[in-house]
Amino acid sequence: MGDKEKRKKDKNSSNSDRVTLKKEIGLLSACAIIIGNIIGSGIFISPKGVLEHAGSVGLSLIVWVCGGGICALGSLCYAELGVTIPKSGGDYSYVTEIFGGLVGFLLLWSAVLIMYPTTLAVIALTFSNYVLQPAFPECLPPYIATRLLATICILFLTWVNCSSVRWATRIQDVFTIGKLLALVLIIVVGLVQIFRGHYDALRPSVAFEFSSDPSVGQIALAFLQASFAYSGWNFLNYVTEEIVEPRKNLPRAIYISIPLVTLVYTMTNIAYFSSMTPEELLASNAVAVTFGQKLLGMFSWVMPISVALSTFGGINGYLFTSSRLCFSGAREGHLPYLLAMIHLKNCTPIPALLVCCFATIVILCIGETHNLINYVSFINYLSYGVTIAGLLYLRKKKPNLLRPIKISMLIPIAYLIFWAVLLCFSLYSEPVVCGLGMVIMLTGVPVYFVGVHWKDKPKWVYRVVEKVTYVGQKVCYVVFPQEDLSETEPLTSSKATD
Repeated sequence: MGDKEKRKKDKNSSNSDRVTLKKEIGLLSACAIIIGNIIGSGIFISPKGVLEHAGSVGLSLIVWVCGGGICALGSLCYAELGVTIPKSGGDYSYVTEIFGGLVGFLLLWSAVLIMYPTTLAVIALTFSNYVLQPAFPECLPPYIATRLLATICILFLTWVNCSSVRWATRIQDVFTIGKLLALVLIIVVGLVQIFRGHYDALRPSVAFEFSSDPSVGQIALAFLQASFAYSGWNFLNYVTEEIVEPRKNLPRAIYISIPLVTLVYTMTNIAYFSSMTPEELLASNAVAVTFGQKLLGMFSWVMPISVALSTFGGINGYLFTSSRLCFSGAREGHLPYLLAMIHLKNCTPIPALLVCCFATIVILCIGETHNLINYVSFINYLSYGVTIAGLLYLRKKKPNLLRPIKISMLIPIAYLIFWAVLLCFSLYSEPVVCGLGMVIMLTGVPVYFVGVHWKDKPKWVYRVVEKVTYVGQKVCYVVFPQEDLSETEPLTSSKATD
């Protein structure tokens, strides 16, 4: 009884002296986070890969539409999980809550080690390539120049995210509108071409002419390429604790954003094919720039700038959300506790942001990252499937748990059927890439048992950790946040009834 009274007292007390993650993400910013994270570099990179593996224009368009449909199914599942387990951290938090520490740690390990740094590096390199391309019209921009500009961009946006949540969300809002306008420009120009009769590649008799006989494995790889462009649809779940009224705004943002992105992506690809033959698209390293050069004439410079703005917003969104994954992992004890601390005044997770920044710069320095798209997409799909399987398991294990949103069981089952087929054929088509992903994920098993599960470590280990944490606190001016129980209490009380 004493605990309940204390909790009530805490809830009614003033929040002015509390250091917590600020709830500054409204519905508009929530939609901007989803759209801004999905629309990054993918729509300017993946059309080539999707067409290459699909083998025809018609089938590639079907892949784009179906890819959006699959994301919609997955996002409905995440909407239920997001309001049932209202914690920041997305997949990691849900899997840890449902399956326990080891499975959650493996998702966290693969995400922090390779998945998000690689995705950030790909987007940052796309940004630098498009910015520098007008200065090098006859050749590719220099290797060092692209890496240097990408690093500067990462460092600048890390500084912004460390300084203010509001600044970061405002940048996300503005650049999301900018990237949508850029894609609308492509769509409008493409529709004008179609109305002028330039749609030979879109005629059914031509659209389904295959350059080679399509195999199920190649179609699966086409879906993986499309999934890279759609990746980020679950990122709002990483910042649940910073959303205003998450039980209402989280599902609303998902319902608005996913159909909008699917429509924009499909229409953008139709626009590409209205002005470019399949051969031209496959030969292009910068699809949007080639499109602009063919149709915009003296205004072709608009396209590289538009793509650069789009990817700039994508980098900001990935930094904002992936840093919260590190924050959530540290709060659960799966990463150093320093990463669970936030700035005393700005209430931003500075240590987690710095780790994400450093990991991305390391990936940039290693070398070519574009070949890792299939690999990153494989790990993404693996984590999505495990998380949605957790939804089914939670339904059976805790049927009386409070669920403000409760979707039909057919939705997660349909998603998991597609997920299993896609992964099986991806393993068959690219056993080395997918196998390497599994190996890197499984290297987290010994790390978990040594770093997390083993509690009786030598005293000198704890002293070193305490010293590093103390120095980090002094340098970053960070403290442990107080937990806001206003959204998690219903979950706790429901658990008690099971």
